[in-house]
Amino acid sequence: MTVTHIPGSKSVTARALFLAAAADGTTTLLRPLVSDDTEGFAEGLGALGYRVERTADAWHIEGRPQGPAADSADVYCRDGATTARFLPTLAAAGHGTYRFDASPQMRRRPLGPLTTALRALGVDLVHEQAEGHHPLTVAAHGIKGGDLTLDAGQSSQYLTALLMLGPLTAEGLRITVTDLVSEPYVEITLAMMRAFGAEVTRDGRTYTVAPTGYHATTYAIEPDASTSSYFFAAAALTGTTVTVPGLGTGALQGDLGFVDVLRRMGADVEIADGRTTVRGTGRLHGLTVNMRDISDTMPTLAAIAPFADGPVRIEDVANTRVKECDRLDACAENLRRLGITVDTGPDWIEIHPGTPAPAEIATHGDHRIVMSFAVTGLRTPGITFDDPGCVRKTFPEFHHVFEEFRHVTA
Repeated sequence: MTVTHIPGSKSVTARALFLAAAADGTTTLLRPLVSDDTEGFAEGLGALGYRVERTADAWHIEGRPQGPAADSADVYCRDGATTARFLPTLAAAGHGTYRFDASPQMRRRPLGPLTTALRALGVDLVHEQAEGHHPLTVAAHGIKGGDLTLDAGQSSQYLTALLMLGPLTAEGLRITVTDLVSEPYVEITLAMMRAFGAEVTRDGRTYTVAPTGYHATTYAIEPDASTSSYFFAAAALTGTTVTVPGLGTGALQGDLGFVDVLRRMGADVEIADGRTTVRGTGRLHGLTVNMRDISDTMPTLAAIAPFADGPVRIEDVANTRVKECDRLDACAENLRRLGITVDTGPDWIEIHPGTPAPAEIATHGDHRIVMSFAVTGLRTPGITFDDPGCVRKTFPEFHHVFEEFRHVTA
């Protein structure tokens, strides 16, 4: 059995940084993810005037419930969607003028439903170029609060940003959601808000957030479930056993549900207190699966699908088309490069059994494409990547760790 230690969750780290910055007092984050995305978030907080002190295994954030210390700032959000969506929302609760921009890749990703909602709350916000995209400027003067209707069918991050804003408003927020994707990520948000002292309730698709503010705390970041999916998939593919400690019963992240997909395909899965183990059985069955709620693991499944004994059809993943790249098309493109027959539709992909041949993977600058097809490479030597370094977004040491894993399981 191989025990693999996975870096901290990107999703949890980003939310914790927002909540810590908004809290009254100094918060300590234990074992946060250190990657391009999270460093970009911390750098953005610094530009806004928040104090962030980083040590080897903990970050300390001095919160400011009243908002950014700086009365003006120019914030570069890099490639980070959480940075690009959460920081303008945090700044809107303060007082000052703040400009936000991002990489060309992030500029292409949509922001409109969130900024429309912020405007409905009275936020003075201007998109400088394309409406609904970065760059944008926020002239902040605090937020009264009120009722909102939100379409979060493209990204649950729109809802998460507004939920986290709620305790910082004068009167609280009530948000009615007309559509929602990746709902488990919202459950992460609610649990973490409560850990920082917020009062938030849900009645169907309506969320009510009281204007309580937040209090500082010490918060441990659990391992990243999306990143763990590559190692779980590798075990299922190669007939080996992998255990990820720190991620088990009671985990916040819905992407741990990926192991249930592997179980349906024939792997043995055990989720225990504080750990999850996947053991490959030497077989992978085809299946049809709805991955709307765990869509970040869609590329992981696509990358091992050719080795199943029947077609693998992944449905309800339209939102993967507006990630770092169009992941649905990127998976189809690369599987075809490997000689695999693939069919696609607006929100689905069907992958037929086959024997992948070596080829260069077109990464489109997307970390999840690289890490997913690295798993394919366990059974197909000779796979290469046009931009292997883009894994720095969430797991800078991925290639080193995965190579060690390869040798241990060989």
